[in-house]
Amino acid sequence: MRQWLVNPILLCRKHLLGEHVEHHMFMGSISRGKSVEGFLKGGLLEPKTLQYRHKQLVDEMMARGYNHKSPLIDIDVSHLPYGKIDINRNIEDLRSRCKECASRIKQYESR
Repeated sequence: MRQWLVNPILLCRKHLLGEHVEHHMFMGSISRGKSVEGFLKGGLLEPKTLQYRHKQLVDEMMARGYNHKSPLIDIDVSHLPYGKIDINRNIEDLRSRCKECASRIKQYESR
């Protein structure tokens, strides 16, 4: 697993499914030519890893027994800057804003 992406096992149900939906929204926005610059600057999006990350999320969803019936559209994102997700900032944000994610992170760190 790429180290700069938050491990999906750390995400509560709400955040796991929410990030999954965001991937579909990002691809839809990109395919319609909408700007994702704010997400890139904010360290929240890596366009070139969207397909890979979607698969990670789906794998975790399936491991938890959730259904998945929405393949991610495959579009060319080569025209977009690479982007870099700030994993530490995202983990701390999850830890401070979500009790269930904080619990999952603590449990994972204690292994």
